[in-house]
Amino acid sequence: MQFWKLYKVPLLLTCVSFFLYWLFAYDLIRTDYTKLIVLYSLLWLMFILLLKYAKDNLKFLTAIAFIFRAIFILAIPNLSQDFYRFIWDGRMILEGFNPYLYTPESFIQSQKFSIAQAEDLYAGMGQLNGSHFTNYPPINQLCFVIAGLFSGYSILGSAIVLRLLIIAADFGILVFGKRLLKKLNMPEKNIFWYVLNPFIIIELTGNLHFEGVMIFFLIWSLYLLHSDKWKLAALVFALSISVKLIPLLFLPLLFWWFKKDTNNEILKQVHNNESFTQIDFKKLISFYCIVALTILVLFAPFYTSEFINNYAQTVGLWFQNFEFNASVYYVARKIGYWLTGYNEIAIIGKVLPILVFLLVMSLALFRKKISTQILITNMLLAFSFYLFLSTTVHPWYLATLLILSVFTNYKFPLVWSFVIILSYLAYINLNKADKSENLWIIAVEYVMIFTVFLYDLKKAKTVEN
Repeated sequence: MQFWKLYKVPLLLTCVSFFLYWLFAYDLIRTDYTKLIVLYSLLWLMFILLLKYAKDNLKFLTAIAFIFRAIFILAIPNLSQDFYRFIWDGRMILEGFNPYLYTPESFIQSQKFSIAQAEDLYAGMGQLNGSHFTNYPPINQLCFVIAGLFSGYSILGSAIVLRLLIIAADFGILVFGKRLLKKLNMPEKNIFWYVLNPFIIIELTGNLHFEGVMIFFLIWSLYLLHSDKWKLAALVFALSISVKLIPLLFLPLLFWWFKKDTNNEILKQVHNNESFTQIDFKKLISFYCIVALTILVLFAPFYTSEFINNYAQTVGLWFQNFEFNASVYYVARKIGYWLTGYNEIAIIGKVLPILVFLLVMSLALFRKKISTQILITNMLLAFSFYLFLSTTVHPWYLATLLILSVFTNYKFPLVWSFVIILSYLAYINLNKADKSENLWIIAVEYVMIFTVFLYDLKKAKTVEN
């Protein structure tokens, strides 16, 4: 009775959340937009209330976070088709094929079904996905292979294996995230803004996106870097890149991380008698070399003369062919229509990555004062620029932004992880004559995001001053 009196509200909230997650996993069709929004909003309300009423009981929050994930174990993802391609790639490797050299479509057209359930997998992933070469790096491919090893003839069985890997990664994020927060003298409970977030549970565990595995290696690497174990940190950082390429964006931000102090009196006088700091280029270059060599070794088994062309071609598609849930790009596209009458994605898609590069390099070179928290803040800002200037922003991309925000004072990623559900309404006209995205819905999403983002920037500037 005493336990019930103490935890009555959290337990009731947990029971309601359990039921809502079950409905989301097993009784939701993506095109049922009203049900999608209502369920997601209610789950967010339960999430906020759970953090309010059980914020100091970290063991309880940990338990329910993984209980909620367990609800999805037997579910087929209902908001994403990508997992069909994951299963395809894994089974292809097990049959001795290089997944970077063949498209699923080429096998379907030739009627050569080299793997089990080939037609079902192709139908599931769709023609758009099946017509392109894979762009998933080697550690990601390893996860797909593991699914194929344990379940080579069942789509649901493969999905279960993939889901267990993602849940294991989330547990690693919890462990190293708490450790890093403790070392940074920040509340350990902050990690639950990520681990217990309905967005993370649904998009990663539910829809089988491997950002979680990439984030696990990234947070582990940052923890090692903070602990001055930079060689091991470089190795783990490379593993993160070998799941998803996004952490490549963060490498320039380490430019001022490796520093050495000098007692040179002349330099002290030039710098107003302050201790002059120089970059330890030996450590910096060694870090980059470890990362590069590890990535090369991991990609080596797949290397052929056609591999680089196919991989570059596939990655380039995201900048110059695909459009979804963009912000700045849609404004630039509209201006392009006014000026030329055509969609100028081919040109804009080349310009925007250059702008991202310049913004990242400005963060890397001109913010000389560095600490773990500043480094993570720079990563958050760099990835924010990337998303704001991207032609394609799928919901699960935000997972990286959300985990970085846990170690900063920026709140807009948390708000974005709620309003991102609006992106699933973008094709609300899909069954009508107009097949394009509903730009009014996207405008509402980004007005909210940029409002909070600018507020966060203003608040951060005030603190710095």
